[in-house]
Amino acid sequence: MSKNIQFIFNPSELGAGTRGASLGPEAIRAAARTKGSTLFSQFKIQSVDDHNDLLDAPTTFPFAKYIDGLSTVFASLTDKILDCISHAALPILISGDHSAAAGTLAALKKAHPQERIGVIWIDAHADIHSPYTTPSGNIHGMPIAAALGLDHLHLAKNQLDAQTKSHWDALKSKAFLPEDIVYIGVRDTEPEEDAVIQELQLRNFTVSELRQKGLPVCLKEISNKLSACDLIYVSFDVDSIDPIETSFGTGTPVANGLSFSEANEILTYFAQDAKLCAIEIVEVNPCLDDEKNKMAEHALVLIENIIAQRTV
Repeated sequence: MSKNIQFIFNPSELGAGTRGASLGPEAIRAAARTKGSTLFSQFKIQSVDDHNDLLDAPTTFPFAKYIDGLSTVFASLTDKILDCISHAALPILISGDHSAAAGTLAALKKAHPQERIGVIWIDAHADIHSPYTTPSGNIHGMPIAAALGLDHLHLAKNQLDAQTKSHWDALKSKAFLPEDIVYIGVRDTEPEEDAVIQELQLRNFTVSELRQKGLPVCLKEISNKLSACDLIYVSFDVDSIDPIETSFGTGTPVANGLSFSEANEILTYFAQDAKLCAIEIVEVNPCLDDEKNKMAEHALVLIENIIAQRTV
């Protein structure tokens, strides 16, 4: 397995509803230093321009908050990912909020325009709203819709102005096909998302299903479902884990999630896949951590174990 890995730190939290996810990448780095780990000295690190200064003023886009800034963030992110891939390195992205994944997927599609990308989305949330359906306006709830190029106009409850529509249309990428995504651990959705999931027949492996069937069986099912894909992108939101297992150090914790050991088994399984083209860890928020820096410490262990699978 190739030892060529690069880290990309994307501390943008423009898509989040609570503040602090921008500190997640450095909180993980701090956890490594506290532990005495030299992990982040072993691989090249690139940092994305986050434009979090925009958060100092109110947004003018209520149904897609700070979308103007995200366009600029994604341009920087694309440059970093393309550079990484040009050096035949695997990008491991440590990002602020989950809106980052829309930019990551668009960049991966730009880098691999002819390849079919499979998506493994490990999260408590489906993140498939659009500005037309969102109840919050927070773009971290929209990356899947953006990457699928969907508006959900038949479910619209918000009327967008021309500028918001223009920014949203620019964000959409059609990076993958609906049949090429697998959800793991999704358990907190809104009615509009439920309708889209049903319409598109998106597959969600619930926590209860994982435990009833057993992880090895489910992981094999996921691999089989995505067998026609040329590449695999894994997106891991730490809120997929039950907060009792780790901490409440994430923006939208949800009970009854994965255990830490289950999350570790899932990530290390896909880390061994030769088709893996990128893996992203998001939504560590030390400002909300009720146990000092415990969420970042757990994220660090997951990252270390992922890398161990890639460097054997």
